[in-house]
Amino acid sequence: MSLSTLFLVVFLLLFAGLLAGCESALTSLSRLLIEELVEAYPKYKKRFDRFVENPARYLNVLLLVRKSCELTATALVATSFVENASNKSLALAEAIILMVAISYVIVGVGPRTLGKQHAPKWSKPAITTAYFLSQVLGPLTNLLIKIGNAITPGKGFKSGPFSTEAEFRDLVDQASESGFVEESEREMIHSVFDLGETMVRELMIPRTEMVWIESGKNLRQALSLALRSGFTRIPVISENLDNVVGIAYVKDLAKRVHENRDAEQNEFVEEHLRKATFIPETKTADELLKQMQRDQIHMAVVVDEYGGTAGLITIEDILEEIVGEIADEYDDDETVEIEWLTEGKARVSARLHVEDFAEKFDTEFTPEEIEDVDSIGGLIAKHLGRIPIPGSTITVPGWKLTAERPAGRRHRIATVLVEKIAEASQITDQL
Repeated sequence: MSLSTLFLVVFLLLFAGLLAGCESALTSLSRLLIEELVEAYPKYKKRFDRFVENPARYLNVLLLVRKSCELTATALVATSFVENASNKSLALAEAIILMVAISYVIVGVGPRTLGKQHAPKWSKPAITTAYFLSQVLGPLTNLLIKIGNAITPGKGFKSGPFSTEAEFRDLVDQASESGFVEESEREMIHSVFDLGETMVRELMIPRTEMVWIESGKNLRQALSLALRSGFTRIPVISENLDNVVGIAYVKDLAKRVHENRDAEQNEFVEEHLRKATFIPETKTADELLKQMQRDQIHMAVVVDEYGGTAGLITIEDILEEIVGEIADEYDDDETVEIEWLTEGKARVSARLHVEDFAEKFDTEFTPEEIEDVDSIGGLIAKHLGRIPIPGSTITVPGWKLTAERPAGRRHRIATVLVEKIAEASQITDQL
């Protein structure tokens, strides 16, 4: 190996080590520490502010240049070894082993340790180096990241996988294992990151579970539906569920009835609507949350690719994805599957399996009646053609089933009242 080549290899390795230390120092800086550094060194404020706004831009370019230096040094050493050796394969293997060991110590361990131990001292040269390199090579790193995302299956990371999210997730996991972060807090932090990859269709209330009202209903009927269902905002439709014309707010209807008692019977829901917000089912949850905050909306109608109503989503649905299920203050911890009130009257859980119901209440269902149905609540919904609300009633051979009590934030029916009847009658909807 010539002397010039040796000097170049040493320079490349030392520079790569410097960049590794810079990267380690910058990733160790908290926002509070950065604020203290800015106060101590005001002339670095602009550079630190830009780093805080977009750290990936600086960390990615440091990674690119560091890897380039390491690979170039390795190639130079390997070339020199092969040129001056009779056994080229052995020489190549020796060069690789040597450079791996040197790179691990000089670039991997040493500078990174110093960068973490002395992050404030390293921060000034680190931010200066990263700033100037990003000005020159920033567009190149962005191009390479786009190419990498294009050839990688699945959705890639806009800023690359080398920093920010991936490393932060790992730090959170380490903090949880060490006891600094509770398990629930760890899950919440991960859920926040997942919002950007979660589609609205994964969180929405499907159209089969929506509670809605026709535009031709009067205010009394609308208020009755609201009281029975427990919802304060109800979509209003015209011809069918694919034609949502607006949202009825219970407080608007109640205010109007309070001002004019005759309005209860003489005025219709369509006269007191608020504009509905429509969003595609492919919209991400984080984008929708920002939109809801910006536009001050609580509910949105989700539409599919054909423009039909796919479901409904509220701001609580998104928040539940972060913090977990939000229980209603009236919810019971447990619901008994079967509670006999009198000899011919019982209260059952809406989750009771239809086959268990048939066995316990000595009745039978045809295969068509229970097709695609597992629970009693599902059976009622199937025969009604809509989600049941308290008071919804159907009859099965020998028994009358009445949806009784809603539970949970989505007000799904929790219990069903079962009453003995003299003979079976036709299935009826008593909404």
